Amino acid sequence: MVYVRGFLLAVPEDKKEAYRQMAEDAAGFFRKHGAIEIMEAWEDDVRDGKHTDFRMAVKAEPNEKIVFSWIIWPDKATAGAAEQNMQNDPDMKMPEGGMPFDGKRMIFGGFTPIFTMGRD
Repeated sequence: MVYVRGFLLAVPEDKKEAYRQMAEDAAGFFRKHGAIEIMEAWEDDVRDGKHTDFRMAVKAEPNEKIVFSWIIWPDKATAGAAEQNMQNDPDMKMPEGGMPFDGKRMIFGGFTPIFTMGRD
């Protein structure tokens, strides 16, 4: 059964292209290690909530946009192995000038689907 690693983060609006390039570069590593699908989605319609919302979850600053992304893996073991290999694989490099976002505020986790529709 597929396994999903999901990510939520805030990226400064003026670093959108740097983030997109970083994500594209990292996608090769993830594909090489078995990822089935990679999605990086830039904020388009993220509304403020009364009690909680995406912006509050990552403590987004006024100049930051929300990125919601996920990687679909064939299974949890493949996802875990890729995570272990990240530190030692030369294809996984730190972007020049560092990460274009504050990684301390990134939320991430692993998920097992309980319902899907629309894809085989």
